[in-house]
Amino acid sequence: MTTITPFLWFEEKLDEAVAFYTSLFGDSALLSTTRFPEGSPGPAGEIMMATFRLAGQQFMALNGGPRFSFTPAISFLVSVEGQDEVDRLWDALCEGGAPGQCGWLVDRFGLSWQIVPTALGQLMGDPDPQRAGRVMQAMLGMTKIEIAGLQAAAETGD
Repeated sequence: MTTITPFLWFEEKLDEAVAFYTSLFGDSALLSTTRFPEGSPGPAGEIMMATFRLAGQQFMALNGGPRFSFTPAISFLVSVEGQDEVDRLWDALCEGGAPGQCGWLVDRFGLSWQIVPTALGQLMGDPDPQRAGRVMQAMLGMTKIEIAGLQAAAETGD
């Protein structure tokens, strides 16, 4: 069976990142680790690679040093049902990181995320182009997506 597994290159703190991410999502766990051996490029005994699962999706990661870094060109889209879950994940992932526009953020490890309520797609998919356009304009003015603000924008002018 062919599988595709996202592979992440962390500059440092791989163990901290994996512990943090697996604490945020259900169906998540650290599956395995490999440590740097004596005489390797990394500090002997530190985690070199990890395999972990987030919300049922398997990932691999390397504690590879500063040679490469994350960019927003690759991000993880997290689709959630309600505002409470948007708030919980947004607040946790933004801590020590930086908020962006339209539900995007960069966490303290440099990884980009999009925290998006399912209501956004539903409201932007409205068959009335004016309603959908108002929702789009409201979303463009947000950092964290606020469902109530999207709904209010959809209703404005009706």
